[in-house]
Amino acid sequence: MVNTLPKPEIKTPSKETVLTPRFYTTDFETAANLDLSAQETELKAMLAEMRTDYNRHHFVRDEVFNQSWEHIEGEARQAFIEYLERSCISEFSGFLLFKELSRKLKNRSPLLAEIFQLMARDEARHAGFLNKAMGDFKLSLDLGNVTKTRTYTFFPIEWVLYTVYLSEKIGYWRYIIIYRHLEKHPENEFYPIFQYFESWCQDENRHGDIFKALLRSQPQLWNNWKARLWSRFFLLSVFATHTLTVHERAGFYTSLGLDATEFDREVVRNTNETAGRAFPVMLNTEHPKFFPRLQRCAGYNMKIAEIESSSVPKVVKLIRKLPLIAAIVWNLLLVYLIKPVDAEVLRETVR
Repeated sequence: MVNTLPKPEIKTPSKETVLTPRFYTTDFETAANLDLSAQETELKAMLAEMRTDYNRHHFVRDEVFNQSWEHIEGEARQAFIEYLERSCISEFSGFLLFKELSRKLKNRSPLLAEIFQLMARDEARHAGFLNKAMGDFKLSLDLGNVTKTRTYTFFPIEWVLYTVYLSEKIGYWRYIIIYRHLEKHPENEFYPIFQYFESWCQDENRHGDIFKALLRSQPQLWNNWKARLWSRFFLLSVFATHTLTVHERAGFYTSLGLDATEFDREVVRNTNETAGRAFPVMLNTEHPKFFPRLQRCAGYNMKIAEIESSSVPKVVKLIRKLPLIAAIVWNLLLVYLIKPVDAEVLRETVR
């Protein structure tokens, strides 16, 4: 029997901006020479857990997907497709980085190489599952072509440890908060992928724990004043990006019955507290100016998006955007200067 179902249309990836998920490369020589002895026991234990692959049967589409999704339409449909695309690119970015690290470290650091190989397996599984979900909406990403055309950003391995740790942990909190919300409000679950978020987020949590061990194996990344400054910088960078993107896509969260502002704050607070287990400092999210300033940045970013989508000449756009960009930078600087919380002092009380 000939399959006459139409193939999904290949979707042109969204334009790259400072807020879109990026592809990364790093210093593989430095990565190969990392001394892991301080956390080797923990890393071997987590490797054993990764080998077990508890989620190997989890990402299997069942019959509930076999239906038409044309009833999801308009802004809700577009917002969900954008969410799927962004999530797919983010997971695929992790796959590419971990795969390359595994390949380059295979003969230099076998323990680390196998860990990265298994994390790449998880990320590929996630990206493929998300891309199949896009297929339900008659769209698909050509991930092979994306690999060739996307811009790659170089990060030193030290920055990779900071940023990937935060990326995995904030991913955990995003998934689990959505999952728990929909458990209480199943009437808002408009597509079955959300049922997979509980086990999905455990992959994110496990990956984050691995990067925590890697980070704590390098004392220079947490036991001096430079490490405290870098920790504050990466925490703020990840939280600001989250706040701006959540508010850009507020319609998606509305369709789930979530308030974008409250969702953002819950994710940031929980991720910040979790980061206290790995980083030497946490940001003071309870400071009265912390969230209002981030919220202000989100508002400026929305105005920038409006200007960018207008039909005025590029020079005029730039002139109009500059004061808004300056306002975002200024507000983020003021947030950065808020006195942080010393996580090392609170190490025994952080749960």
